[in-house]
Amino acid sequence: MEVEKMDENEWKYHGEGNQSLVVAHCQRCVVLRFLKFPPNQNKTPEEILHHLQNIVDFGKHVMKQFFGENYVHHGEIIQLPLDFVRQLCLKIQPERPECRCDKDMDTLSGYAMCLPNLTRLQTFRFAEHRPILCIEIKPKCGFIPFSSHVSQEIKHKVCRYCMHQHLKVANGKWKRPSKYCPLDLFSGNKQRMHFALKSLLQEAQNNLKIFKNGELIYGCKDDQDCVSDWNELARHLKPFFFPSNGLVSGPHCTRTIVKELIQVITMTLLSSTDTCRAGDMKTVPISQGRSYCEASAFNKELVRNGKHKLESSGLPRGCLLYKTLQAQMLDMLDIEGLYPLYSRVEQYLEEFPEERSTLQIDGPYNEAFYEKLLDLSLEDNGTVAFALTKVQQYRIAMTAKDCSIMIALSPCLQDECSEQRPVVLTSKSRFTFSVSVLDLDLKPYESIPHQYKLDGEIVNYYLKNVQAKEDPVMSNLFKENEDCTLVLHKV
Repeated sequence: MEVEKMDENEWKYHGEGNQSLVVAHCQRCVVLRFLKFPPNQNKTPEEILHHLQNIVDFGKHVMKQFFGENYVHHGEIIQLPLDFVRQLCLKIQPERPECRCDKDMDTLSGYAMCLPNLTRLQTFRFAEHRPILCIEIKPKCGFIPFSSHVSQEIKHKVCRYCMHQHLKVANGKWKRPSKYCPLDLFSGNKQRMHFALKSLLQEAQNNLKIFKNGELIYGCKDDQDCVSDWNELARHLKPFFFPSNGLVSGPHCTRTIVKELIQVITMTLLSSTDTCRAGDMKTVPISQGRSYCEASAFNKELVRNGKHKLESSGLPRGCLLYKTLQAQMLDMLDIEGLYPLYSRVEQYLEEFPEERSTLQIDGPYNEAFYEKLLDLSLEDNGTVAFALTKVQQYRIAMTAKDCSIMIALSPCLQDECSEQRPVVLTSKSRFTFSVSVLDLDLKPYESIPHQYKLDGEIVNYYLKNVQAKEDPVMSNLFKENEDCTLVLHKV
């Protein structure tokens, strides 16, 4: 949740996330993050402090190694007067969405995390007084499992996101499946990336939000509360992309502005604003597994047009999408191959519960923790150490699969642009920008059984309710598009 600071003690509510309560002090471009807990599960101030310190350390010592210095903002812990925290909680409680009220804000410890407001530019103070556009994208998992432990062949053909869409619609979470496929966004192919971003704009769900000067103008505030009017979005964006021309309103204007927006997002996602090395992690070969998803609407359109091969341009090594994909691909065994190793660790902990702290399952997340992640070997020697390394790598991968990318854009005059400020150009405008990543809390060790069960539910539902209906249609399309060769024999 974000609350904009109006004066010394007045705050304006903006919203909240799944894992924490967030308060924004927009005058200084900072955010205060408070932890939330289910009722009757209050933690002591010491436990709260320890929890927050783990979050900060994990971002500082682990995720910065994967993403780079400029992309990760780990924040710092501060302590606030309890009176102030309680007054703030009372002020914002009536405005919290009902679905978020199952957890209570921590009002007893006074501890919070102080973070930069990522809807604002992170690197250039000169632009703070300018209008700022921010696009938040939750790209999800960008690769198809390549593990030999996968038991269902469909997982080698259709990505997790596309399969999960159908289960979510069946469960009533969303009204219709999105055409967005993460593999298109992570392909590096601009045509596929444009299609993916257009699909996100058509069906944002909780994977895309757009902010103007910190205010949500497009996307979902809640699971079903979505703002998806392209004409209204174009009205907000027109001053950014066409500040002085006489472009008329209407469908053509809207399409032109949305096209410009997609082009700018693509260019920033493929850019590199961090020249430092992202740690010494040996990379997982991105060539492993296929580079496209058979359920992608883009792929199906190619098949209908008689094309069977997708060109994959690949991602520039320095861009944030590339680094995100590298971290995601630490899931080298898939949950099916990982779950037996998790069970091995669990069995060990049942016999030796005092070893939990030694194994660093709950932290501290320091340089020593990171060093243990560098072993990409898949040769199982039967030890708990091997199993634990794979479990921790899987937790990192799951964190990267659920992170969000924040792209902040601000209009920039030509004489203000220099090599020190990354700039992206459109047909009529130029923007200075910053790209950041957030939602980098390490996924809980205890969530692995849930992930294993959910994976089975997603695949089984897709096989029974989707693939069975689609196979005959796609099979006919392939047959219709096959080349026909007539062979003449001499008589």
